[in-house]
Amino acid sequence: MSQTPDQLRPPLDNDAWRLVGLDIDGTLMHWGGDITPAVVRAVEQVRMCRNHVILATGRNIIGTMPVAQALGIRRGWAVCSNGAVTIRLNPASPGGYDIVETVTFDPRAALELIREEMPDAFFAVEDLGVGFRVNREFPMGELVGRQRVVDDFDDLAHGEATRVVIRAPGVDVSHFDDLVHRIGLSDVTYAVGYSAWLDLTPPNVSKASALEALRRQLGVYPDHTVAAGDGNNDTEMLRWAGHSAAMATAPEHVRDVANEVLGSVEEDGILPLLERLIDPDRLAVL
Repeated sequence: MSQTPDQLRPPLDNDAWRLVGLDIDGTLMHWGGDITPAVVRAVEQVRMCRNHVILATGRNIIGTMPVAQALGIRRGWAVCSNGAVTIRLNPASPGGYDIVETVTFDPRAALELIREEMPDAFFAVEDLGVGFRVNREFPMGELVGRQRVVDDFDDLAHGEATRVVIRAPGVDVSHFDDLVHRIGLSDVTYAVGYSAWLDLTPPNVSKASALEALRRQLGVYPDHTVAAGDGNNDTEMLRWAGHSAAMATAPEHVRDVANEVLGSVEEDGILPLLERLIDPDRLAVL
């Protein structure tokens, strides 16, 4: 969408807090796993200027906590598993966090439908705070946490889940998206990734739904919400925010819903947005 430079600036009000929802991978973190010192410093300064900086990610808790620590975030909130899990960072708690909200669904029907269509797919069901139950091990680095292989499909599909991951090597993303629509996965929320990777979460759950709950809890005005991301699973969050920014590497349909498009993660494209959220006068008196 086309906007003037003034319109691209987030609403600023020094007397009110803002909520800033930030995706991790491809937004804050380079694909090699690094967050540059400049981004770390900017995030710290944003937090010092009456901003609730909330990591909003598809990562599970185990994958989120090291990023929070790298950014110096010891207290506050984080949205994990694409909105199905909300934690409160608390250095006094085991692991440095408390789970404050989980939303679950019964994954059996979705798993059975996809298994019929893609019998060779990898399946992973989130094991909260531990890792995943899987039908076979995912390639190294694709899942964070312990992978417990279960031989019986019934054991994999049994019980409620916060998140399910399906990986189908060799399948084109567009085919995956068509499949999801064709088999009628209307009772879950899904996000198709850049490769043949599908995240399933509970109905009507997204990063946006979790951030909205926190916004209400924290008493932040809707116009004082900011979000940045780069993936399909960020679309609802970008629509939700009072001001939204998509990374240059985001798919076109993701960029289209944002108020502005930033540079790529490789060039720390998030920095201009973060810098606009820093009040030099406030920093000067701290």
